Amino acid sequence: MPARGRPRGFDREAALARAMEVFWERGFDNASLGELTRAMGINSPSLYAAFGSKEALFQEAMAFYVKTAGSGIWEPVDSLTTARDAIAHVLYATARAFTCHDQSRGCMIVLASPQPRGSNPSISSELERHRRGNRDCLETRLRRAVDEGELPEDTNCHAIATFYSTVQHGMSIQARDGASREELLGVADCAMSAWDNLTQAS
Repeated sequence: MPARGRPRGFDREAALARAMEVFWERGFDNASLGELTRAMGINSPSLYAAFGSKEALFQEAMAFYVKTAGSGIWEPVDSLTTARDAIAHVLYATARAFTCHDQSRGCMIVLASPQPRGSNPSISSELERHRRGNRDCLETRLRRAVDEGELPEDTNCHAIATFYSTVQHGMSIQARDGASREELLGVADCAMSAWDNLTQAS
């Protein structure tokens, strides 16, 4: 028997994907329950029965985003041969991913935060954790490159990772503002042109 309040034949993953689209486009604060339930094809009692709350739904939608839309950007980082290739992949994949939809949305993890920050500390903290995790992913790859002799021992891995993650965040905002794929690829080109100066021995 279906859970109380949940429609017969409820497809949780499909509903979650639709909720992700709403949060991605509207952000946490601006996504109303009405918009969410219409997109998901369920009523409010069904939403609460399936997910518990708007906050819990957002948490699941964010995890779904990381697993689906974000995976092509970050998953190859460890497997690429060099740190330079890994960071270049992140930037160029970002340019393509952020411009592959009819609507310009950028990165959900960068743009969906509650405003002001204190309006929902748990959601803000979770999004910050994901953003730090992406930066840490780059830093870990850079430190591996130092250990393997690709980069000098005095390479400032934290600063370089912060620089490139900041570039990626800026690309997200530009995408939301309607930047074209060619413009974002140009940003990636400029950022990668700084690589040799950033990683040369002092």
